[in-house]
Amino acid sequence: MAPRKKQGDGSDAAPPVSMADLARELNVSMTTVSRALSDHFSIGPAMKQKVLKLAKKYNYQPNRMASALRKGKSKLLGIVVPYIEGRFFPSVVHGIEKAASKAGYNVIICQSNEDVAQERRSLDSLLSAQVAGVLVSLSRTTLDYRHFDKLRARGVPLVYFDRVVEGESVNAVVLDDREGGYLSTRHLLDQGCRRIAHLAGPQHLNIYKNRRQGYFDALREAGLPPDEELIVYTDMQQQQGAEAMRQLLAQPSPPDAVFGSGDYCAFGAMQEAKRQGLRVPDDLAIAGFSNESFTLVTEPAITTIDQRCEEMGQAAVRLLLEIIEAQGTLFTPRQVVLRPELLVRPSSQRRVEVAEAVPVLNGRMY
Repeated sequence: MAPRKKQGDGSDAAPPVSMADLARELNVSMTTVSRALSDHFSIGPAMKQKVLKLAKKYNYQPNRMASALRKGKSKLLGIVVPYIEGRFFPSVVHGIEKAASKAGYNVIICQSNEDVAQERRSLDSLLSAQVAGVLVSLSRTTLDYRHFDKLRARGVPLVYFDRVVEGESVNAVVLDDREGGYLSTRHLLDQGCRRIAHLAGPQHLNIYKNRRQGYFDALREAGLPPDEELIVYTDMQQQQGAEAMRQLLAQPSPPDAVFGSGDYCAFGAMQEAKRQGLRVPDDLAIAGFSNESFTLVTEPAITTIDQRCEEMGQAAVRLLLEIIEAQGTLFTPRQVVLRPELLVRPSSQRRVEVAEAVPVLNGRMY
């Protein structure tokens, strides 16, 4: 079997040798070559030696992925995320890849681009690749979850993370977003703020619903009933944060603080407040959520909630591998909940003479 040149580029480099090439030169079947390379008992020592010698001569490298697919198995994990921008999802994916690689798995990453139709197509592609399991964070437009039934029908383990299908029958890794909303609002109350506005996200997504509930919890604990006039629902983009801020500042009694369910909308709100001549945080204290990288370089830097992104990715892989290893046995669905961390920065830190302390109340329950 003479080395073959690549077509059309004049190169002397030969393309990779395949199992079919070895079988053709030895005048045996590919099955014989495959079994010889895997030291199968059905192949005699003499033939094994011939195959191994020829494989070494041509530096044959087996296509392990193709082999896995032929067996109906793979060391691949599929990931579907809404987007790979900013800090959160790239950091989660980094944690996933790190944990998967340690366990001997590779990953295929798909973006839904916040489009449920693309989310469905991504799942179909991952099923075609015969992945061993799938990790999903729902798109903003996902309201119907029936396309995930395909995975269950094929016996492909599924773990949700961050944006999840709520219920006891799913495996998921989430942040305690309710606690995060509480911590942010409690901090603003501690700065002496009383009219705290909330830039809320789409309420069909668990993360934004729970962050709003944490906001309600902190207000009630401080004896302040929630005021619907101070809640603006957005798609969490920077421009919408600015528009929401204009709406809030036009009220007869504008807010003295804003808790945004995401950093982008909080940043938009801060830009609009400054455009209208307000001082941040003295006139308007601001807190966001997600610890995006830009929050450290804004003026002032934005108080936010860290979501422990990489840890979330690693925890999701660990849970998925547990399910994979338990296949064929009863596995009780489980949810892993991570604790948020409040990162206090200048956007919310009132001067001592401005702030009015709020009594700390015990017995918060939910």
